[in-house]
Amino acid sequence: MRIWSLHPQYLDRQGLVACWREALLAQAVLAGRTRGYTGHPQLERFRAYPDPLDAIGAYLRGVAVEADVRSYTFDRSRIDRPDARGESILSVTTGQLALEWSHLSAKLAERNPDVLGLWSAVSVPEPHPAFHVLEGPVATWERALPPAEPRGSANAEE
Repeated sequence: MRIWSLHPQYLDRQGLVACWREALLAQAVLAGRTRGYTGHPQLERFRAYPDPLDAIGAYLRGVAVEADVRSYTFDRSRIDRPDARGESILSVTTGQLALEWSHLSAKLAERNPDVLGLWSAVSVPEPHPAFHVLEGPVATWERALPPAEPRGSANAEE
């Protein structure tokens, strides 16, 4: 499961569709509708928010907005809380964004170099609209980093 903290504009078609699908799975886990993935580390940041279903609803809405920009049709009726407050309700650290940017860049280099080329001038990527950025290291829940990389606090979410 990869629920990107990066703005969905950076994702290629496959990445955006996968992000939507995986965030819907995360929503099902947070709502108690499935027994799988309940311990997935990326869910920690949503669980840390006072209302996890609002947080994942805001996240899904941000992905759906990007789908609209691209004239894709994502079924918004699948969002449990489509009216959740959604701008900058969660935090993400600069270290986490940098790690995800590197991870996404490597994926795009293999899968879709043209999309990567669109973003070659970006050195500091924007976060997903549901996140605001704080200075800090990679989140402790992150599993996509080399063993030598330092980890930060449990998470920066409020």
